[in-house]
Amino acid sequence: MSVGSLAGRVIAAIAAACLLTTNFAAAQPPMPPGLGAPAPQYPVRPKPRPQPRAPAPGSLAGAAAARTPASAAMLQTLSLRADHVALLERALADAGSHGLRPEEFATNGIDPLLASRDPTQRRAGELRLMALSIRYAQAVHAGRLPPDQFMKPWGLKPAPYDAAGAFVQAVATDRVGPWLDNLPPPYTGYQVLRQGLTTYRQIAARGGWAPLLPGPDLALGMTSPRVPALRARLAAEDQAVAADGNPLFDDALAQAVMRAQKRFGLEPSGILNKPTLAALNTPVEERVGQIEANMERWRWMPADLPTDRIQVNIAAAVLTMFKGDNPILSMRAVTGRPGDETPMLQSKIHSVVLNPPWNVPSAIASKELWPKERAHPGYLASNDFIVIRDGGGVRLQQRAGPRAALGKVKFDFNNNYGVYLHDTPTHSTFSRYGRLASHGCVRLEKPELLAKTVFAGDPTWTPEAIDATIASGDTVRAQLQQPIAVFLFYWTAYVAPDGAVNFRQDPYGWDKALVRLLAALPYGAA
Repeated sequence: MSVGSLAGRVIAAIAAACLLTTNFAAAQPPMPPGLGAPAPQYPVRPKPRPQPRAPAPGSLAGAAAARTPASAAMLQTLSLRADHVALLERALADAGSHGLRPEEFATNGIDPLLASRDPTQRRAGELRLMALSIRYAQAVHAGRLPPDQFMKPWGLKPAPYDAAGAFVQAVATDRVGPWLDNLPPPYTGYQVLRQGLTTYRQIAARGGWAPLLPGPDLALGMTSPRVPALRARLAAEDQAVAADGNPLFDDALAQAVMRAQKRFGLEPSGILNKPTLAALNTPVEERVGQIEANMERWRWMPADLPTDRIQVNIAAAVLTMFKGDNPILSMRAVTGRPGDETPMLQSKIHSVVLNPPWNVPSAIASKELWPKERAHPGYLASNDFIVIRDGGGVRLQQRAGPRAALGKVKFDFNNNYGVYLHDTPTHSTFSRYGRLASHGCVRLEKPELLAKTVFAGDPTWTPEAIDATIASGDTVRAQLQQPIAVFLFYWTAYVAPDGAVNFRQDPYGWDKALVRLLAALPYGAA
């Protein structure tokens, strides 16, 4: 292939990259209106993402910022200094640390072109480096998954990002270094997962770990030929474990098993039981994929989270409330069972309903409640359900009261999935370590405490007023003077304060689905 032909193909690739960022932005659907042990309360901002200097009217950067198609034309005339080239090549060489495919961003063959005395060859090298850099920026900043490949419950999507325009502006304003530094999500949760990815890739490079043989549960005081293998398996992730051949299940080993169980969100019994065996036998390659999937989801987050917010980790079934970016309240939750998944989303809680009735979704009524009524006539009436005739059809509503499925408190926020946070008359589920049991809404362990916390300082809805209204049995909608942001996340891999990577089961299969989707993307799709 001639150099001229190569340059032409690279220019076409740059134009395609610019169009991709435009199409990615245009294809974004609108957001919903508004914006084990508990997981560490990420995200935390290690530093604010600096705002780029405003380009001067009529400048190169201004033209690029105005509309993406102009960026393609600008790129064809843009030149890179040697220090720009070094910065870009260094970032591309480190693409793998962000969970990207290193070979997709390899700069093989670019340096000889850049070093050539032939201006056409040098230009071809520059254009190729630009195309790689734009793809890298899009992937690291806003993710690789095209909008049309997001599953329906994945309602948390990255904001549009004009990678080509941002690249042109960075070069034109001589801010390539800061631009590269601020491409990744600005949260500690992402940064520590990036370190965790390196750790687990190193474990994989050493051969990972051998699966443990099935057998009876192992507990403190037992002696078994399976114990040395257990020690070796734990030592792969826990530096405090000595991988010796001691066949006795001693106290140190029981403590190590408990640490592993906490990392996996299992009951810390210190016994090697079936759930613990299954977690330990998860291949290291699958753990690497989990980390990469969670890093990708970090890129779907808004660049600036509200400092006052409520967030739920769906996979861990934990709710945390933040005030001033600091966690002030945490509680267990019950999230959707597989088949009735709790969606990822962001919105704002605008009101709290005290003593809420339950308007039963038609799918639940037809699949669960009407069959119970047919099998046991009077079931609906005895459980406070009433039939409401609505436009020629009928629907069910459960009156507020001690049997009400929504309990005493419900938190409303606009979303496209019909889900909300609420109380429940059944509290036994909160004692479990596995708490995926709802129809998709989020049940709360301490909903009244959350209600009093979100209304803190409200002169009308004091704790006493909330208690009195609940005691009255009257259904009342209490409006928040200042709506509070709510986020539903799906974190199955995160780093605890002790530096250990924690994993949760992938109950909905969303990690595996995301890994498959990303692996199937053609090179250059980001």
